[in-house]
Amino acid sequence: MIPALVLTTGEPGGIGPDLCLQLASQGLLAHVVVAGDLDLLDLRSRLLGLSIELETWQPGMACSTTAAHLRVWPVARCVDPAAGTLNPANANYVLEMLTAATHACQEGLFDALVTGPVNKGNINAAGITFTGHTEFIAGLTGGNPVMLLAAPGLRVALATTHLALSRVPAAITREGLSRTLSVLDTDLRRRFGISHPHILVAGLNPHAGENGHLGHEEIDIIEPALEELRREGLRLTGPLPADTLFLPPVLAEADAVLAMYHDQGLPVLKHLGFGRAVNVTLGLPIIRTSVDHGTALDLAGTGQADPGSLLAAIELARKLVSATQGAPT
Repeated sequence: MIPALVLTTGEPGGIGPDLCLQLASQGLLAHVVVAGDLDLLDLRSRLLGLSIELETWQPGMACSTTAAHLRVWPVARCVDPAAGTLNPANANYVLEMLTAATHACQEGLFDALVTGPVNKGNINAAGITFTGHTEFIAGLTGGNPVMLLAAPGLRVALATTHLALSRVPAAITREGLSRTLSVLDTDLRRRFGISHPHILVAGLNPHAGENGHLGHEEIDIIEPALEELRREGLRLTGPLPADTLFLPPVLAEADAVLAMYHDQGLPVLKHLGFGRAVNVTLGLPIIRTSVDHGTALDLAGTGQADPGSLLAAIELARKLVSATQGAPT
């Protein structure tokens, strides 16, 4: 069975609409419906000089994908469709679109959600507290969200996500690490089809604390949490110094890495596979993937946006659906 995916266009002033329109010329192995403003996509299509037929989709209709056609679910209307500019008045549009697409996945209308890039600052400028897709979708669906980025040859999950660096040490707790690693292990099995995952765990401090000389979090928090999970059968190695953890010989036998904070692990992954990497939210009752980049306002409406990460996000969503359903990928 070919999976049905719903794709949100993201920030209307950014490249999300451009990338969605480019799908009409791609050979996809999934049926994709774009949730967003039909007029916005029509305007952007004409700006880009694309010959695409935009077809209105509503729940109950077929999701089949054909060349030069794009099925659009008009769940909300944006205020300002101008390419390359931010308008806080569009914040509600972005969140309404994301909410509708998430609920549609919960209701079984779609097999997975793929999200286009949003601008967190623009949403917060509208007076709406928003730290990211990961936290927002978890608020709608429940579950224990874990942010994971996947690139060819590397998967990196995060113990803490969009958090100021000064707040990270206090956020590293035994309970939090145990919960995150349990979700990571479970979804590597359930979503990725890995029978007995091997996870490398980074330390928080330089040299993983140097036996307490550079910090005690490894001794007091991280190692006790890992030891308890090892007794439950998880394959965990660490805490390891982050500056040597990402060397190819160390990664060769690993299925994923758990980094303690956002910029400990993601720069390495994005250096390895930017434009091909995919953001995945684990620990949810639905499957959600996303691009690995931002809104790129300077490229919006220019025709220069690269759809590589979006295509990778769609393909990974398709594979996760197939693995979860027990079908061959």
